[in-house]
Amino acid sequence: MASFPASGLLARLSRAIGRESAQHELRWMRQALQNPPKGIRPTAKTVEEMVERRARGEPLQYILGSQPFGPLHLAVRPPVLIPRPETEDWAINLVHILKERAPSQPLSILDLCTGTGCIPLLLSHELPSGSTHATGVDISDVAVELCRENARLNGIAVPTEGPPPGEDLSRWNENTFTPILADLMHPDFVQLARLKPPYDLITSNPPYIPMAAYQKLDASVKDFEDIRALLGDPDHSVAVAVPEGERNKGLSFYHRIAELVNDHNLLHPDGMLVLEVGDGQAGDVASILRRRTRLQKVHLWKDPWGKERVVLALS
Repeated sequence: MASFPASGLLARLSRAIGRESAQHELRWMRQALQNPPKGIRPTAKTVEEMVERRARGEPLQYILGSQPFGPLHLAVRPPVLIPRPETEDWAINLVHILKERAPSQPLSILDLCTGTGCIPLLLSHELPSGSTHATGVDISDVAVELCRENARLNGIAVPTEGPPPGEDLSRWNENTFTPILADLMHPDFVQLARLKPPYDLITSNPPYIPMAAYQKLDASVKDFEDIRALLGDPDHSVAVAVPEGERNKGLSFYHRIAELVNDHNLLHPDGMLVLEVGDGQAGDVASILRRRTRLQKVHLWKDPWGKERVVLALS
């Protein structure tokens, strides 16, 4: 690999991503090599290698091997979805709400399509010890293994025998997180995942990108991140009952989650459902929940860029 002086590295990266972004990313690259997060090493050994890979379109987070998420430092690796700032924003807001509620009993949390585990791990990290027992489910074995690694890196206990039974939650003096490999779209999902409903809180940042939009995504996304974490209407979603007018709009996972909540009693009667949505999908998802579940109190949250990003539903 060719060696470039500092000015040459900046010029090389600037041609690929613009000068301002290149200046920031070069600084982060050097920081990652000199002082990486505890337990996480960059996937490149030199700044030159980092710049070459970034200039070819590889996401910076995969090169650095990490992504901040609130106070957490999460390990990331392809093809697991990289946590986005939009998700970080609402997850932090959710922490504040849960702290204000101060439930008298430990919370049972289910995170669907958990990816790196960023959402349940942030909740587990920020809420008082012994107050939270989370389960994260993903279709990817790479993601599930990465969840375990991220729990270890951030000091969250992973029970060796799966999530603690509901009646035993109060016996734990630390928060726990259990990653589970399962396909949300499988007809026997609840049984195969060995879920233990009802849950006090269900969260999800599911795949929600319509095929037409997916085909237009930047190569840095399409060529590196798992299509199963992005595409909202996968081929195996045909078993999900989606009205004709809502097909091919990236809404299949929301219909499936509503079905699970309604037909399998996944959510406690006093529980909360929090779903991230794509641009322009909030109204459709709110409508799906009102039609297909008993959750009639629906609130929409905007992200820092003014887009409706979260649908929060209560009974």
